[in-house]
Amino acid sequence: MIDVTLDMEQYDCPFIHATEEHELAFSAVHWEFDTARQQLQTRMAVEASDPFALDEGLDTLHDHDALHEYDLISKTDGVAHIRTAIDETAAMGTIREGGGYITGPFYIADGSEVWHVGFDDAGEADGTLSRLDRDNEYTVLERTTPEMPDLQGFVQNAGAAMKLIEGCQDLSDVERQTLETAANEGYFESPRSATLSTLADEFDVSKPAVSKNLRRGQRKMLSRVVDVMTELDK
Repeated sequence: MIDVTLDMEQYDCPFIHATEEHELAFSAVHWEFDTARQQLQTRMAVEASDPFALDEGLDTLHDHDALHEYDLISKTDGVAHIRTAIDETAAMGTIREGGGYITGPFYIADGSEVWHVGFDDAGEADGTLSRLDRDNEYTVLERTTPEMPDLQGFVQNAGAAMKLIEGCQDLSDVERQTLETAANEGYFESPRSATLSTLADEFDVSKPAVSKNLRRGQRKMLSRVVDVMTELDK
């Protein structure tokens, strides 16, 4: 297996177009290629410098001709979670036709996109990258040939990583915000630089309410962490 990390500039990608116009970034949470429709279906996390930039960027994305489906799943301040379906871009088509496949999440910001692409052998990789160079701007950031133990470790740990991700997704918006604020302001440090009182004041709720949100969030995450530790031990 040949693993290639590319920094791509695509002229027909709606996500790249949105990041050229506005200060925001897209991170793939899940993706799947629909061969019947020739469309890439994704769930994306979107981060912007502020709520205004987020709204403007999502409007630009929504208006792009290559975007066929768009659902706003959630939005909080400068962060959103969306589901989309877009046309297959020229670069995506070239890589698929050359035997390439996505091996990791992609990240889009400032008009370019970082891809992790795998090939079964060096000949496929060289030929596809050569064809890709005819109509696209890209830079090879890294090219590696993982050894079998590395691949086994990646596969074995992928399940553990997904459990942590699922734990984060299980949190409600209030629980997530409470945990993030508590961690950022030093509630879990010793000595504490934040207390239940200061957290309650920040969220404009009672101390029992903020304590309940903290305990619920901690219980959900700790349950996942224990599962992950057990899986890693195995």
